[in-house]
Amino acid sequence: MINESQVETFKNQGYLVVEDLLDQKTLRAIHQEYSELMDELYETWWREGKLKKTPDNLSFWEKLDCAYQGGFDWYQPFDISLPHSNITDKTPIHIGPAVFAMATHKNILDMVEKLIGPEITSNPIQHVRIKPPQQSVSNSENRAHVIATDWHQDMGVTLQEADKTEFVTVWLAITDATIENGCLQVAAGNYDQMLPHCSKTQVGIADKFIPSGKTTPTPVKAGGAVIFHPLTPHSSLANNSDGYRWSFDLRYNVTGQPTGRSQFPSFVARSKNNPKTELKDWKVWKKMWEDTRHKLAHADHIPQHRWNSDSPYCA
Repeated sequence: MINESQVETFKNQGYLVVEDLLDQKTLRAIHQEYSELMDELYETWWREGKLKKTPDNLSFWEKLDCAYQGGFDWYQPFDISLPHSNITDKTPIHIGPAVFAMATHKNILDMVEKLIGPEITSNPIQHVRIKPPQQSVSNSENRAHVIATDWHQDMGVTLQEADKTEFVTVWLAITDATIENGCLQVAAGNYDQMLPHCSKTQVGIADKFIPSGKTTPTPVKAGGAVIFHPLTPHSSLANNSDGYRWSFDLRYNVTGQPTGRSQFPSFVARSKNNPKTELKDWKVWKKMWEDTRHKLAHADHIPQHRWNSDSPYCA
C-alpha cells in the first residue's frame, strides 16, 4: 500500500517507483509458469529438428536464448495480449493462473485504488516484455516489447474512445531492472495533454515533441514496479548487459469507462460497490481472450492505434 505522500508525488511527477510490490511466492509462480511454457515450445522445435541443442539440462534463459538466436517466435506465445494484426484462430496468447494472480494481486489493487478509486477494471492493453541484450538484436528487430522502447505516453497507444478515461500503468519488474539492462526513463512532470505521436517503427512521440530536458532513469528490483500516469512521457534504455530483462505492462482503469481497445476483453478486478462482479477464475479470463481471438480472426481489421505515419508532425 502506498501512503498519501507517495500519492502526492504521483500527482506532481506523473510516476512513482514502488519496491516490493509482489511477494516472492508470486514471482516464483510466474517463473515456473513461463518455464513450463518455454519447455513445451523448445521441446516442439527440438523434435522438429529446428534446434540442435538437446533440451536436457538447459535453463529457461538458455532455451530462450537459443530460440531468439534461432529466429523462432517465442514472443507471441509468451504475450498476454493479441498482436496488432494478422490474428488467426491459432495466434498464440498466454493466459495462465500465475499471470492472473499477478494481475489481481492485492498489493497492486490496493495501490491502484489509492490512485483511481475502488472500482477497478483490468485493462486489456497489457504485455510481457523480455528484452534480449542489445548486442544480440538483429537490425530487422523493431518490436517495442523486445528492443528499447521509444518515447511515448500510454494514452497515446489507446484509441480516442479512452481520451477521458482515468487509468494507470503498472510496469512490473520480474527481474531486476537496471540502467545497464534497460530500465525505464521518465520525463517527470504534471502533464495535462497528449503529445502528437507517429507510427514509425514503433508508435512514439513525434520527434519535435520528444522531451529535451532532464530525464530520470527508474531502476527497480524484481517484484517492484514503476507506476505511470497515462500522459507521462517515458521510454526504455537499451539493454547493454549480457542478460535478458523481464517485465510486464499492466493497466487499470475506472470501471465503466472506455478501455481504449474495446475489441479486447477487460474484467472487473475490484469493486467495492458490487463485489460479485469481480472476476475470480483465470479460466474465464482465458476463454474471454480465446473467444475474442476467434471473433477478430473472422472480422475486418480493427486498428489498435490512432496515429498515421503521414500526419503533418511525422513528415
